[in-house]
Amino acid sequence: MTTNRGPIVFELFDEDAPKTGANFKKLAADGFYDGLSFHRIAKLPTGGDFVIQGGDPTGTGNGGPGYSVHEKPPTGLRYSRGVVAMAKTEIEASGTSGSQFFIVTAEDAGLPADYALLGKVVKGDDVVSKIAAVPTDSTEHPTQPVVITKATIR
Repeated sequence: MTTNRGPIVFELFDEDAPKTGANFKKLAADGFYDGLSFHRIAKLPTGGDFVIQGGDPTGTGNGGPGYSVHEKPPTGLRYSRGVVAMAKTEIEASGTSGSQFFIVTAEDAGLPADYALLGKVVKGDDVVSKIAAVPTDSTEHPTQPVVITKATIR
């Protein structure tokens, strides 16, 4: 994934999350993510890093591809730094996903195992840190553009 802050490479966990990975690959191959933003940069209540989130075509946190995928997260999943998982609303069932994803920037996000696993960052942790450091407004939206210029699958 190329961003205006630099490249980030994910390893997709196809064995642990085949449906989630297949959906992400299809969206990337179709150019869905190209030009979208990281619309949310969230901190922990203590002020430390939490997650960066992207993949919403509306840029509001309310958009998606128009459908949902359901895949139970692996038992014992911990959302630690570099884990890439799919975002969902509080009212959606565990493992529901569409196009929005998040990258954990905290050492341990302390989230319940409700979010579909996608993979892990294997290159570009420095870029993840750069994005996490972008200033935000009171609604966790970045005050400077953070754009996915191109998402490719190898």
